[in-house]
Amino acid sequence: MSLLITNIGELTTQDAERRVLTDAAVVVEDGRFAWIGAAADAPAADDVHDAGSRAGLPGWVDSHTHLLFAGDRSAEFEARMAGEAYAAGGISVTMEATRAADDYELTRLLLGRVAEAAAGGTTYLETKTGYGLSVEEERRHARIASSVVDQVTYLGAHLVPPGAVADEYTELVCTEMLDAVRPYAQFADVFCERGAFDEDQSRRVLTACRDAGLGLRVHGNQLGPGPGVRLAVEFGAASVDHVNYLEPADVELLAGTWSGWDVASATGTPGVVATCLPACDLSTRQPLAPGRELLDAGVEIALASNCNPGTSYTTSMAYCVGTAVLQMGLSVTEAVRAATYGGALALGVQDTVGSIEVGKRADLQLLNAPAAAHLAYRPGMPLTQAVFRAGERVDGRG
Repeated sequence: MSLLITNIGELTTQDAERRVLTDAAVVVEDGRFAWIGAAADAPAADDVHDAGSRAGLPGWVDSHTHLLFAGDRSAEFEARMAGEAYAAGGISVTMEATRAADDYELTRLLLGRVAEAAAGGTTYLETKTGYGLSVEEERRHARIASSVVDQVTYLGAHLVPPGAVADEYTELVCTEMLDAVRPYAQFADVFCERGAFDEDQSRRVLTACRDAGLGLRVHGNQLGPGPGVRLAVEFGAASVDHVNYLEPADVELLAGTWSGWDVASATGTPGVVATCLPACDLSTRQPLAPGRELLDAGVEIALASNCNPGTSYTTSMAYCVGTAVLQMGLSVTEAVRAATYGGALALGVQDTVGSIEVGKRADLQLLNAPAAAHLAYRPGMPLTQAVFRAGERVDGRG
């Protein structure tokens, strides 16, 4: 079966030429884009969806989430809004609630959040472990997540659980826990930050996970200057995430990793993606990540929701895009790219998703607006009208 999606008023492709087509159409066959061009030239198909002159763009690629959790931390949020500083310790509250939830409940909660994200235009999702923090719980959470989301990141190094000795727990993360989670995960991460894991501990985690064959990413430079960026570059991580506090040397290091990448043609060897999490920055009242500075230095950036119960309880990538335009100095085109192709780069799947190109998976969203600019022009509005993943409607409205 083939599907023609036609009468697209503005189609933002995010392909190598970063084309924006008007009066456009796409044809989907076997879950992939088979043709892209002017609606007047579109070939026949078995089925037709009229976009009604709406704007079309790739499905969001959310490359940083913590979707597998139970419990509520709204009281912590209220305290933070009243002036209390954010610290990593709240993770242990979620750990207790998540450990207490059975498989059915965790799966139900995860499926609900994934459906919510899909309704908002997200078609490719990563999520992390990190609320188990024991061998059996991390294994259980990774197993459940792997049955629902596109990619799983092992984050046993999220926080040293209460009562544990930091170095002993780090050793557990690098050995028995890693072995337990490895069958279900594609990446590993470490929260390299004060109150979490220091540089030496982070290096041990990254070394062990690299040697186990997992891709790497780093939570870094969120609460202050630190070694996160430096470690991400040293280990060739796919991304370093948060990046709120960057020294000039950090930006230079990140830019240097992109010397083998041709931005214009999107070819070559990708460097370390800097993942910005603006919804989290607003919730924790941290300075917004310097996305404009990073882009100007030649660093590819991603935008992600960081959906989690403590610091960013949202799956709305449109909110992140609007915030990036209104407060981070990005253009609409740059923000949309960071939330689609940039996320795909951060997850190593840029050849499969993240842009509208012949041969790629047919992930496409239609906005109830004539142009992508409305994502920032009408911030906070529920603009997503239809969402296709591999050519199938997934927004619950079709």
